[in-house]
Amino acid sequence: MPQTQHQASRVDWVDMAKGFCIVFVVMMHSTLGVQEAAGETGFMDYVVAFARPFRMPDFFLISGLFLARVIDRDWRTYLDRKVVHFAYFYVIWFTIQFAFKAPGMAGEHGASALPGLYFLGFIEPFGTLWFIYLLPIFFVVTKATRRLPPALIWLVASALEIATVETGWTVIDEFCERFVFFYTGYLFASYAFALAKWAQAMPALGLVGLLAWGVLNGVLVFSGYAQLPVVSLLLGLLGAGAVVTVSALMAKIGANRGAFGWLEYAGRNSIVIYLAFFLPMAITRTVLLKTGFIADIGLISLIVTMVAVVTPLIVHALVKGTVLRFLFVRPERLRIERRADAGLAPAE
Repeated sequence: MPQTQHQASRVDWVDMAKGFCIVFVVMMHSTLGVQEAAGETGFMDYVVAFARPFRMPDFFLISGLFLARVIDRDWRTYLDRKVVHFAYFYVIWFTIQFAFKAPGMAGEHGASALPGLYFLGFIEPFGTLWFIYLLPIFFVVTKATRRLPPALIWLVASALEIATVETGWTVIDEFCERFVFFYTGYLFASYAFALAKWAQAMPALGLVGLLAWGVLNGVLVFSGYAQLPVVSLLLGLLGAGAVVTVSALMAKIGANRGAFGWLEYAGRNSIVIYLAFFLPMAITRTVLLKTGFIADIGLISLIVTMVAVVTPLIVHALVKGTVLRFLFVRPERLRIERRADAGLAPAE
């Protein structure tokens, strides 16, 4: 099958970086969920802790890399692709998640509270979906402020991260903590691509740099200093650079030996995984803990992670061409941007 223009324009190391990040995001939710349910920790807790400084910063930084190419488009087109697009999938998957959790919430708060709790989900992001709730806000703020001095925006965003804002509202708190990484991806995209090119040209030095970063990140994490103001910002930026480097090296190996294709595929469909991993994660966790077939909590966490990553990709492949494709494809009638070549807008 010939490549579409969209497929041909993809950058392999960027997809691998997104795959890398989505696996770590799923791993975090899976591991913490298993450990909370079991009341004990396993070896995966160390992996999750190590990844905390860079897991979400890199996800947001990668999301901003290509923004410069589209930020000057008219507002109608921009809002369709950067706001309505994500809003559609948030509503669909928020409703699905809410339906699964409604019985438990009804038992805790009463059935009469469910409508209010549902509508609250449009103000306070629900469950694991806060990322795609926040991302459109970042897109809009960046476009709305593009005439202001970029250095000023970056400094303000950095100050918000350093301030460690805690209001109790997810949108406010996560905006303050994460926007600097998204804006860094937008503002310094050329440097990220230059770093990837350098790593592929000088793989030995790239590996040395990764080793040095790994030691520094590990020491600060396990000594309890990683979340300190300024330190968390620097570790987030350094970690994002490390993910760019390792992804570029994996892409180089993959180009020569066909390796890491699974990670690149996961990256191309990272939003699919993000939207749908919660259900296979919850089911697998419950089954493994109830049956007691596997005793090691770390191994259970690893299995839950693998199932939660793979299952959405299988479901995505199965529903293509069926009436259920709306789960991952936005219908043309729900677009505010109209094209001559009417089509569908996939989750990513």
